[in-house]
Amino acid sequence: MKRQLILEDGSYYTGTAFGSLRESTGEVVFTTGMAGYQETLSDPSYCDQIITFTYPLIGNYGINQEDFESIEPAAAGVIVSEVALKPSHWQYTSTLDELLKVKDIPGVYDIDTRALTRKIRIHGTLKGKICPLEVDRKQIVQQLSEQRLPADQVKKVSTSSPYTLPGRGKRVVLVDFGAKRGILRELIERGCDVTVVPYDVSADEILRLNPDGVMLSNGPGDPTDVPGAVEMLKEILGKIPVFGICLGHQLLGLACGAKTTKMKFGHRGVNHPVKHLETGKVMITSQNHGYTVDTDGFENLDLDITHIAINDETIEGYRHKVHPAFSVQFHPEASPGPTDSNELFDEFLTMMSNAKNEGVSTCQSV
Repeated sequence: MKRQLILEDGSYYTGTAFGSLRESTGEVVFTTGMAGYQETLSDPSYCDQIITFTYPLIGNYGINQEDFESIEPAAAGVIVSEVALKPSHWQYTSTLDELLKVKDIPGVYDIDTRALTRKIRIHGTLKGKICPLEVDRKQIVQQLSEQRLPADQVKKVSTSSPYTLPGRGKRVVLVDFGAKRGILRELIERGCDVTVVPYDVSADEILRLNPDGVMLSNGPGDPTDVPGAVEMLKEILGKIPVFGICLGHQLLGLACGAKTTKMKFGHRGVNHPVKHLETGKVMITSQNHGYTVDTDGFENLDLDITHIAINDETIEGYRHKVHPAFSVQFHPEASPGPTDSNELFDEFLTMMSNAKNEGVSTCQSV
């Protein structure tokens, strides 16, 4: 069955349907990873986005039960050049097509993904709709031009209530803005006692848990759409060590007085080079974000830049000059991607130990 992707600028791309046959609207983005499509698809940070995979063949090793980053993928759609309908891998339990059908996510293949990616790189991310060929394209373009992108993605993907993953090590509160399972895995492997809390948790609720540290997870959308989290961070900063990842990095920046801006087409993929300024070391990182902490006025803040992106020199990491807090824009847990920056979780544990020895935390048990 033929289907099409219509963009808000009036262009359209015709291909073949797979997955769900429902119509779907979202922000069209591209990711440059050559593998890890299952982790990408199940990353909550892709909530309400139509994912274009630049690698030409997707689905060749199928879907397994080990590599999900969330139980319910929140992507709005999938665009690929070629989909493997008969995968080959000893772990696979279903095909990509079967997964998309079960999760009600539409897909289109036989699309010129190279041309689509070039358009996004030139014009920036665009709103798009996956729909049948019979629709009135002009009407769809008009609808897309008038439609506002949703601002509640974090609410959609965050846990609705707290839960605990017991451990005998450091007590960590993970604020779930759309956390990938890989973050939990890294904390658990280090023996942490993890309490996962919703995105709208208050500072008082966190303090009552008396944690050794707070981790801010990745998540979708514009960080300014989560003002409550910014206010919460202002209250706990200096009282508890904080480590932010991706959206958490942006929210911590806002709490420290920085600004954030929407990028032209963002960083999405598992091959983004990042330089650690102190050591000069370049690491290859996994990334998925459409917003960045702005460099404008950054020099006036109590923050030191620790990492920059090689490709465009955007801020990829910073550390607070006074309080035990640091963050990175990339994903040290990978999933998918290289584990070059995995040691940042160890730095977080060291920071928690040092803060406890220095009596930084003012939390009180209740």
